[in-house]
Amino acid sequence: MMDHVINYLSEINPVLAALYASTFTWLVTALGAAFVFFFKTMNRNFLDSMLGFTGGVMVAASIWSLLIPAIDMSEGDGFMQVLPAVIGFLMGAGFLFALDKLLPHFHVNFKQVEGVKSPWQKTTLLVLAITLHNIPEGLAVGVLFGAVAAGVPEASIGGAVALAVGIGLQNFPEGIAVAMPLRRMGISRRKSFYYGQLSAIVEPIAAVLGAFSVAFFTPLLPYALAFAAGAMMFVVVEEVIPEAQQNKDSDWATLGFIGGFILMMSLDVVLG
Repeated sequence: MMDHVINYLSEINPVLAALYASTFTWLVTALGAAFVFFFKTMNRNFLDSMLGFTGGVMVAASIWSLLIPAIDMSEGDGFMQVLPAVIGFLMGAGFLFALDKLLPHFHVNFKQVEGVKSPWQKTTLLVLAITLHNIPEGLAVGVLFGAVAAGVPEASIGGAVALAVGIGLQNFPEGIAVAMPLRRMGISRRKSFYYGQLSAIVEPIAAVLGAFSVAFFTPLLPYALAFAAGAMMFVVVEEVIPEAQQNKDSDWATLGFIGGFILMMSLDVVLG
């Protein structure tokens, strides 16, 4: 099954392939959000383990799928080879840092609003908080497909598919993480689901932009890969891990992180 998917994606336009792959990650988010139709609340340990799983996937993807290929495809020796990855990583983290400070958003576990002051409702701010997570994820998928189109030997369709699958798996708990709090806030099941899946709509957009840009501007590839990695790592350290550790019993979040890291690392090696 997976071989057929990889073969198909390798034969079509890379921008279209990035769109298909990121649409899959969006649909998995919607699947997680759909749990709101069956449950009003969920076990806190389960949610923490899923948040930890999300962090593990994102960290492993940043290293194996993005940073290592970015360094391998850079020219030069020693520090000059790693310099594009360093610059891209700093730019990606800086970009998410700026969005975090400027874009108003609400963290339900911290019960606080971040970013500039806004009259927007908490429902809108909560969706924006998860949307921040999804920008670098969609960008990462698109950049990898663009790298394949550019003929970069360090990039492969299998690796791009592995990244999309990993991100899709960790998007499942993200859909739950948006929809469930909204439901607890008194929002209807239908609206909670709508906002839950809406948080990931940015992924196909970011993926298409990423694939389109690097497919036509090959020298940007190491910087673009590291940019996506820096943005993802910022999200993990700033938001995912702290939110997962809010509960007194933090072991579940830690075990989830380890499981997510191992799964993403294995997917990248097996499929890539």
